[in-house]
Amino acid sequence: MAFEISYLTHKLIDKKKWDHCIRGASNSLIYPNTWFLDKMAENWDALVAGDYEWVMPLTFRKKWGFKYLYQPAFTQQLGIFGKPAPDEKMMGLFIKEAKKKFSFAEIFLNNGNCIAGIPRRDNFILNLHDSYETLEAGYKDDLRKNVKRAKTFGLLYQDSEDYHLAINCFRKEYSSRLSHLKEKDYQCFTDLCAIASEKKMLVTRKVELPDSGLLAIILLLRDSRRLYNIMSTTLAKGRRLEANHFLFEQLIREFANSDLILDFEGSDIAGIANFYQKFGAVNEPYFFLRFNKLPWPIKYIKK
Repeated sequence: MAFEISYLTHKLIDKKKWDHCIRGASNSLIYPNTWFLDKMAENWDALVAGDYEWVMPLTFRKKWGFKYLYQPAFTQQLGIFGKPAPDEKMMGLFIKEAKKKFSFAEIFLNNGNCIAGIPRRDNFILNLHDSYETLEAGYKDDLRKNVKRAKTFGLLYQDSEDYHLAINCFRKEYSSRLSHLKEKDYQCFTDLCAIASEKKMLVTRKVELPDSGLLAIILLLRDSRRLYNIMSTTLAKGRRLEANHFLFEQLIREFANSDLILDFEGSDIAGIANFYQKFGAVNEPYFFLRFNKLPWPIKYIKK
């Protein structure tokens, strides 16, 4: 198929056509929607093939006079989107065009952008189309045991509209190990959640114990295809009571028999990956793209 790839600066992007492409893409995700990128990316331009048949957001920063591609916070996967998903030849052409405009890149491509020879990252998903009973049959035995134990404590699974609480808990518990996330990232994400809430695309659930307060909380984004586990936090007292097992089990119970996929958003960390696999989740990897065309000696600083 013959097509021309055009580089468009942000102000020239037809956002209506862009979002239409993303919604219809075979490899559609929530992250490349314009309302998401406008809030989370410092700057973004685009590569567009044809009349928005395929698109690639180019999220970039500037340093030392050079423009480079980076992955915005809370944005797991970007890359090339379209219907059908791009083949390797098309992906090669998109990457070639990106290299003409940017000197350096460290970005994550989506599951539909498998390019030979580039590193992959693990991401676990669980299809929620079946009944809860069918999904439960896929649970590992130790998960069943932990959920059964959690239920003896009288834990309460509740709806919550307080995304500020979810974000604050996440920051308090995990910010020391996520030092790459800055104040601006959290503020942008908070603003994004306000937009998602207005769009009815935000899901927040919590687990509490009567008279003891909050034990665990989860913040998910939602589109027509997936629930995205953006922030899940278990407090110290919640870990002792298996609150995280209970939280995900109840979430799966709530959304079973839906048209959604639960996207756990990771992980390459063995312990976390093992936890997600206990629910019957399967690996849907995505891919890491890096190139470095910076001049000497800057090239070696960014090794």
